[in-house]
Amino acid sequence: MIKKILFLSGLFLGFSAFAQRTHVVVKGDNPYNISKKYGISLDQLYKLNPQAKGTLALGEVLKIDNSTNKNIEKEKVSSSKTLGKIVLQPKQTIYGITKQYHITEAELRALNPDLDNHMKIGDEVIIPSNLISKFGGNQPIAKTETPENVVTTPLFNSKDVYTIESKDNYYKISKKFNLTQKELFALNPGLEQKGLQPGEQIIIKGIEKDSPKTDTNKEIKTVKVDEEKATNNVQISSSNPSNTDDYVTYTVQSHDTVFGILNKFGISLDQLISLNPSLSEGLKAGMVLKIKKLQRGYEKKSGDALNVVLMLPFGFDTNDTKYRNLSLDFLTGAKLAIERNVKSGQKLDIKIIDAGNEKSFKNSLTQINPDNTDLIIGPFFKSSVLEVLNFVKKQNIPVVAPFANSEDLYDYGNLIIIETKDNIYADRIIKEVKDVYSDQKIYIVSDSDKTQSNYIKTNLEKNLKTSNIVIVNSSSDIVAEKNMMTGQSAPIIAILASNDENEGAKFASKMIEISKEVSGNKAFSMYYNAAFEKNIDELSQVNLVYLMDRKIDTDGTFEKEILEDYKQKYCKSPSKYSVIGFDVMNDILSRENKKGEIFKQIDKVQTQLATKFEFVRTKPNGAYQNTGYRVVRLIP
Repeated sequence: MIKKILFLSGLFLGFSAFAQRTHVVVKGDNPYNISKKYGISLDQLYKLNPQAKGTLALGEVLKIDNSTNKNIEKEKVSSSKTLGKIVLQPKQTIYGITKQYHITEAELRALNPDLDNHMKIGDEVIIPSNLISKFGGNQPIAKTETPENVVTTPLFNSKDVYTIESKDNYYKISKKFNLTQKELFALNPGLEQKGLQPGEQIIIKGIEKDSPKTDTNKEIKTVKVDEEKATNNVQISSSNPSNTDDYVTYTVQSHDTVFGILNKFGISLDQLISLNPSLSEGLKAGMVLKIKKLQRGYEKKSGDALNVVLMLPFGFDTNDTKYRNLSLDFLTGAKLAIERNVKSGQKLDIKIIDAGNEKSFKNSLTQINPDNTDLIIGPFFKSSVLEVLNFVKKQNIPVVAPFANSEDLYDYGNLIIIETKDNIYADRIIKEVKDVYSDQKIYIVSDSDKTQSNYIKTNLEKNLKTSNIVIVNSSSDIVAEKNMMTGQSAPIIAILASNDENEGAKFASKMIEISKEVSGNKAFSMYYNAAFEKNIDELSQVNLVYLMDRKIDTDGTFEKEILEDYKQKYCKSPSKYSVIGFDVMNDILSRENKKGEIFKQIDKVQTQLATKFEFVRTKPNGAYQNTGYRVVRLIP
């Protein structure tokens, strides 16, 4: 016991004294690739770590000093006076090119902005001439352009490169450099998959494109922004999913403590130490800790076709019509998605099962063959979802819950939850209010449950000084605040935390009314309401910001195509649940491969007809939950 206490003391002392950047040696590391990773020379690495000249031990902590690396990308690219082109041969990849020519991927992409679309056999890739002559070997070379025709100015300079710090996350970087998360990933291919690695450099600004011409006579009243996933989820990662020895890992942040990590992941100190012997040298920001074995994902046993079960509560067997129309609408959208994927070459065997109601659901399970099923979409109700999960527990078949979302589902690692939880919306509203707060009185319009309104109030009070926050039951209770000194009306902040359609319309009317009395008001809504689109001009005066789980971009090429296909097939426009049926089925099938390994592509962020899908683990080895949503701002 005394030994363990002394060891813990060493952990905390080691962490508090940590100031220099370090690297923890992992399998596959060698002095050369470590020096390349951090942009320092081998001599610098050996000077800081004399022991590195020998054999590197797994878990060994190396000192890194990359202060000389501030402008490395700029210098390497711009130092080459001439550029050449290589002609791609079979089996050449971006990774292979960077290794052969000793050039970083960031440098390569700076010289070839559209690299991903020019990686076919015979395509030409620009590389500094000195590197081609030094490392090219028998590589075919394209005719070199004259210096006058070659642009040697780098596409980004030192200001465009940022070194990741231990406390960084996608949200913080995006906000700091005024980028959307989508733009950040586009500038740094592969970043979304591998995650943020402290010490690595990323591009945070690309070459500016010509600004599009704008019609000065046309006022833009709405701005739709696709936002990042909620930041209150634990950031966890894993190594190559195909390796049976993989682990759920966690990157230590600057504010972390050992006890905090133990509590966060529900593991014991002995478990953590046994998986991470390097902890004996102290807890350091940037360390990647093994937490627990990564749960092995489902893999198809045999056959070419993907066997999919779709469970919908038609209620034909029980003569229960309550959810029949909803199910039929969902099915029309799902069928359209199935047909599109089949046309694209995907082999599918679809079985549709009447899930009945919650009482009769068990009877429908007899129609599922767990040994010949690769994916289950549905059922709709939480109790039924739990029964399916337990039914296929042995086979670990992926299950998709289109509507159920509850904490008692989060322990199932083979579950994909489509619906975004309300707390994620509430967290976003809290952030938006914090950004504009300036001593205004805050009204929160609640529903009868008051769960979300109380949550918002509690968190705002924690973050705002001298706040005056009032929860009201109706928008009619919102009144303009009076300045005690002047007697004049003062602006307010109003938040709609109710999804009731009538209350949303009343909220819109009330904010329009108050905007005529005093300017500077701010309005926020956790949910969309049709009244918002009907009163864009008026509500833009209160800078209304609202969140949407689903919205169709009717000007989009893909969206136009789907809407037209649906209309031709069914002679009508899709209903809300038809759209959901299409989005769920199309998104899930697009993540599948021939082996049924859906979780290998679960990290992809993609938007279907109306829904944004951005899945994160609810906990290590737990269910995946969709955290995608849109932020809509009305601008005066």
